[in-house]
Amino acid sequence: MSLDAVAVTAGYRGTSDVLTESSLSIPAGGLVGLAGPSGSGKSTMARVLALLLAPRAGEVTIDGTVVVGTGYAVPSSVRRQIAMLFQSPRAATDPRMTLRAIIGQPADIVRRPIVVEELAERVGLTPDLLGRRPHQVSDGQLQRACIARALAQQPKYLVCDEATAMLDAATTASIMRLVQDEAREAGMGVLMISHDTELLDALCARVSVLGAQRTHSVSGAENQSSGAT
Repeated sequence: MSLDAVAVTAGYRGTSDVLTESSLSIPAGGLVGLAGPSGSGKSTMARVLALLLAPRAGEVTIDGTVVVGTGYAVPSSVRRQIAMLFQSPRAATDPRMTLRAIIGQPADIVRRPIVVEELAERVGLTPDLLGRRPHQVSDGQLQRACIARALAQQPKYLVCDEATAMLDAATTASIMRLVQDEAREAGMGVLMISHDTELLDALCARVSVLGAQRTHSVSGAENQSSGAT
């Protein structure tokens, strides 16, 4: 079982292709890294895999089944299988909502009660923070709320698009350990996108590098021995 982008060509309205015939596979229960220079298409790949951007060519498959459409055009039973963590938690949340409401947002697609307090505890948020709004908490605390929101979906796959880029080193390490632990506990497949190749090497069994509009993969061990970035 895996989440796959197969020979994907993708771009945005009014632009040329950002990705050209690029493929990437995230196995269930595995952690895969994606690196590459700015403009190489890492975030575009993330949006394609998260069903937020339709490829111009190629396809996305979940466990071997081709997914047609994006966003709300995709049935909720399919959408809930993939969750995404964005680079900026502030851009990914409604500033008018409390952390409690943010964590509980997936209720409309999971169609079951969400125990917010339990999820908050899992991600290291104390009960007193749940009534606060984004401007009343730190970036790290808000990103933890976003992780809890993602976990509320009980996804099979989690796409992390530079999810720690705006955090300090200590908070980054804590957040990444949290994602790693949750992935192991739930058997989620995780895509970690980052400019920090050392971080990816330390966490991921395989790191793919986007460049020249294609991906090539190197194992963590090969990365470390060759010094490739």
